[in-house]
Amino acid sequence: MIHSMTGYGKSVLQLPNKTISIEIKSLNSKSLDLNMRMPSMYRSKELDLRKAVTAKLSRGKVDFSLYVEITGEETHTNVNPTVVNKYIKQLEAVSTGTKMQFLQMAIKMPDALSTERDDIDEDEWDEIHNEILKALENISHYRLEEGKVLEADFTKRVGIISNLLEQVLEVDPERLTNVRERLHKGVSELKEKYDENRFEQELVYYIEKFDITEEKVRLQNHLEYFIKTLETDDSNGKKLGFISQEMGREINTIGSKANFAPMQKLVVQMKDELEKIKEQLLNVL
Repeated sequence: MIHSMTGYGKSVLQLPNKTISIEIKSLNSKSLDLNMRMPSMYRSKELDLRKAVTAKLSRGKVDFSLYVEITGEETHTNVNPTVVNKYIKQLEAVSTGTKMQFLQMAIKMPDALSTERDDIDEDEWDEIHNEILKALENISHYRLEEGKVLEADFTKRVGIISNLLEQVLEVDPERLTNVRERLHKGVSELKEKYDENRFEQELVYYIEKFDITEEKVRLQNHLEYFIKTLETDDSNGKKLGFISQEMGREINTIGSKANFAPMQKLVVQMKDELEKIKEQLLNVL
């Protein structure tokens, strides 16, 4: 079962004096590109969180955000009255204004406010950590659901390519007949005598160069292998990408050997479906 790299997970924890919100977003990326935003008091837990996110999400451009909203009386920010008063005196010395105006200016100055860092309450952190795991489960479920949509689309497009390949085989006899007739016509127009047996030998050799039996067999095998890989328990977007490259190689070879407009049109349609598959594969984990 494939997983998409696009996902979103959110979880909210209500504590006695604060609300903790965890949001995790992910997009496609060749590797894991993890960006974490959280209050400074939880930075000591960042390494453990990175390991947890990496183990769960593996790959993708991931934005992890932890927000804290104080809902009780608790606060870690205090006014520095000594510093604020000094700023007010300096402002009074160089400008005119009311005490309130100078206070509004001073409170925005450097060091006017101080933030105390308390040690993390481990019991509280255990609750937060469990909520983070819930958010990771949510985004994993989202990725799985998106993967089901992609799988259905891949199965549909592989089926279309397989049907187009059958149509290619149906017009193949007509193509070879067309090639033979064009060669006969070209030689007859020369109005020169030629050895019929030798011509037939050369014709057989020439037509053999246009044979697509091997390409047809290999392409059909790649299509079947692609579907089997889709149905495995693991999500392996890179492996599916390699298989799609091999599919493209066989389709291109058939196109180069076609030398027949109806077959070339079918090849163009196969290429179009394959490009859509490749584009979507960029989003598969």
